[in-house]
Amino acid sequence: MIEYYFYLSLSYDECMAYYRGDYEYVQVIEDGGKSIRFPATHIRRFVSSLGIRGRFRLCLTDKNSFISLDKVS
Repeated sequence: MIEYYFYLSLSYDECMAYYRGDYEYVQVIEDGGKSIRFPATHIRRFVSSLGIRGRFRLCLTDKNSFISLDKVS
């Protein structure tokens, strides 16, 4: 299993664009400096009235298939 940690901060309006499907992927820079892209559908459960703010852990298989996305703080 591969783990990536990153901070994500999106306004409510930015989240709604992802939620509506205007964007198919979210792209972030993980703590080590690597650019990571994953399907935007995985952020939907974290959207609040303020948007999304927090530190996350993305877990992938050794073949880069999605396992989970969790908010860690």
